[in-house]
Amino acid sequence: MAGIIEVKDQGKVRIYDADNSNYVDIVVPSTVSSNRTITIPDASFTIPTTNTVYTHPNHSGEVTSTADGATVIADNIVDEANLKVSNSPTNGYMLTAQSGNTGGLTWAEAGGGKVLQIKYAFDTGTHTTTSTSYSTLETVAITPIKSSSVIKLIFSGRSYTAVTSREHYQRFYRDSTLLEQYAGQYTTNGQTAQREIFEYFDASHNTTSEITYSFQHRSGYSGAAMSFSPNGGSDGGIYLTAMEFDTWL
Repeated sequence: MAGIIEVKDQGKVRIYDADNSNYVDIVVPSTVSSNRTITIPDASFTIPTTNTVYTHPNHSGEVTSTADGATVIADNIVDEANLKVSNSPTNGYMLTAQSGNTGGLTWAEAGGGKVLQIKYAFDTGTHTTTSTSYSTLETVAITPIKSSSVIKLIFSGRSYTAVTSREHYQRFYRDSTLLEQYAGQYTTNGQTAQREIFEYFDASHNTTSEITYSFQHRSGYSGAAMSFSPNGGSDGGIYLTAMEFDTWL
C-alpha cells in the first residue's frame, strides 16, 4: 500500500499483540493546534508498557527536601563557613554590610573604646601578713580577645595596721612580670581602716592566651601586722577586676 492512510474523526490505530489478547491504541487528542509528525527512529526500540514517572528523592542533613523537590535549610545550621563573606573572621570582629564585597558582608572591627570583657574575683576573708616577703591577696585570670587591647586592673579593699608609722606595700603582677608597686604610710594611733583603690593599665600583654593577674602585699617591717578586710567581710571584702578595652579611651 502506498500513500497516506487517513483515520478520520479521532479514530484509533489499534495493533494487537501476538495472541490478540491485548492491544495498543494510537490516539490523537481531541484538538491539535497544528499538524504533528511522529517519526520512528532508524533503530530498533521497545515502547514501554507502563508510564515511568520521576520522583524527586528526599534529602536530609543541612538542606532537606521533599518529593516535590522543594528544599529547606535546617534550623540552627548556617555557620561562618556557609556565609558569603569577603574576608576571614577575627575574634572580636563584627559582621558588617559592605556594598561591593562578596555577599555584601565583611568582618570588621567595631568602633574603638568598647569594653570587650570583664573578669573579677571577690573575697570576704581577712588577709594579714607580718612578713616583709610578698604574699598574694587575690588573683584573676583573663584570656584577652585582642593582643593589642588594654586591660585595666582595679583592686579595692579596706586596709588596717595595728602599729604606728609602718609601711604596707602592694603590687600588681601579670603572671611572673611585675607591673607596678605601691607603698602606704599608717600613722593614726597605729590604726587605719580605710578602703583603698589601686589601678593599673596593662597595654603590653601582647597575647590572646590566658594570663593571670595578682595583687600582692607585704609588711614594711618584720613582725608588724598589715591586713586587708579585717572585719571578715562586713566591710565589703576585697575585689580584683580585669577589664579589657578595645583600645585606649
